[in-house]
Amino acid sequence: MSAHDTNERGRPSRERGAGKMIEQRPTPERRKASAALDEARLRQQAIGVRLRQMFDEVVNEDVPDEFLDILRRADERGSEGGK
Repeated sequence: MSAHDTNERGRPSRERGAGKMIEQRPTPERRKASAALDEARLRQQAIGVRLRQMFDEVVNEDVPDEFLDILRRADERGSEGGK
């Protein structure tokens, strides 16, 4: 870093010349990383969509009669103990 690249406090200058701005093109490594992130986001979205579908299916399933009987008996016992 040259003296031209630092300000009076010795910190890097925020001002950039036109030459430095042109150099800031995405490198092949950055493009690969960006493509990998995009792919990961799409994969996560697909997983989220499928999980919501599965959850909705489970929520909409009928409750088995045996389970309803157990709940009814528990309610009856609870109301008898409260009197």
